[in-house]
Amino acid sequence: MARCDDSFDIIVAGAGPVGLSFAASLAESDLKVAVVEQQALESLAKPAFDGREIALTFASISILRELGAWDAIPAGQKSPVQGARVLNGSSPFALCFDPPRGSAEPLGFLVPNCRIRDALFKIIRTHHRVQLLCGHSVVGVTNSRKGAVVKLSDGRRLTARLFVAADSRLSRTRDLLGIAADINRLGSSMVICRVRHERAHHQLAIEWFDHHQTIAILPLMEGESSLLLTLRANEANRLLALDDDLFLIELTDRCRGRLGKMTLASKRHIYPLVTTWAHSFWAQSAALVGDAAVGMHPVTAHGFNIGLGGQQQLAHGILTAIRKGHDIADPDMLHRYESCLRLSAAPLYHATNLIVGLYSGEHAAARFARHVGLRLAQYFPFVRHGISAMLRR
Repeated sequence: MARCDDSFDIIVAGAGPVGLSFAASLAESDLKVAVVEQQALESLAKPAFDGREIALTFASISILRELGAWDAIPAGQKSPVQGARVLNGSSPFALCFDPPRGSAEPLGFLVPNCRIRDALFKIIRTHHRVQLLCGHSVVGVTNSRKGAVVKLSDGRRLTARLFVAADSRLSRTRDLLGIAADINRLGSSMVICRVRHERAHHQLAIEWFDHHQTIAILPLMEGESSLLLTLRANEANRLLALDDDLFLIELTDRCRGRLGKMTLASKRHIYPLVTTWAHSFWAQSAALVGDAAVGMHPVTAHGFNIGLGGQQQLAHGILTAIRKGHDIADPDMLHRYESCLRLSAAPLYHATNLIVGLYSGEHAAARFARHVGLRLAQYFPFVRHGISAMLRR
């Protein structure tokens, strides 16, 4: 390989929660790891609230606990979800998902995205073998069986035995690696905010597929919820532009008074909805993790859980290769990583897309099909119990 300024064992592009988790998973090894992040160090050290509440399964909580991140998150930032309800239009019927009978544990927990990032960042800062290169972006990658040469926006050239893309679902580094992806821009956006409300939420999450909109109500502390409203992009932008009073009036009307009187408890945030599925999760001396590999629709709230589990699989493969004296970019290991991730992610990814297609349709056949589907799911316990078990994995 050509002579470069800096040499690492692994270079990670992206210091989001999955990229930081991956670096933390390797931090106890002797590997020299660099994490390249476009944001300034100050932004990583004090991540701003971005509206997103992450629904964590117990498997994800276990991973975060092993990394030391779960206990670093304040208890008051962990909101238990005791059950979930799925509603369809104006029908009073609700498909119910609850913990197993006799279980004292909730379905999962909601934690602000910024608190997860903050906990992982603090862990990374304690490990001298992990170097954060902030304020820079990756503008070039040359990968071969000998390793990867990575060019940064400031002109620096880095070398690594393995390059890992963890930047985003519209991953620039995935493109630089020549890996194609199915990218579906849905033409919808999600408006998110926290609200205080007069009616109790009883720690129940609600997914409401209403006509021309989808509303998710996620229970936080008592009397407060995160409200997610999915609309066509132009309608979402119109709603975002309203002043607070008009926004709350329309929000209350759209929720049909379900939460009672509401007041804003945070700023409003908007996110265009895009799903992605990479055609390959690895290339020579390179791998994809998180949204760069699989960008899920948020309706099932499983995107981060898949990304967190995927980075653990890749880190485990790397650490196993080291113990066996193998190359950390061994193609067989990377192929096994891809196979495991596809096996776990594909059913959820494709089922979620089917659900979104069914529940966003407004023609009479689609309305009838989702009404019947919810009824059948309620009266076939193995369906409800299977989904509940999936939510807890």
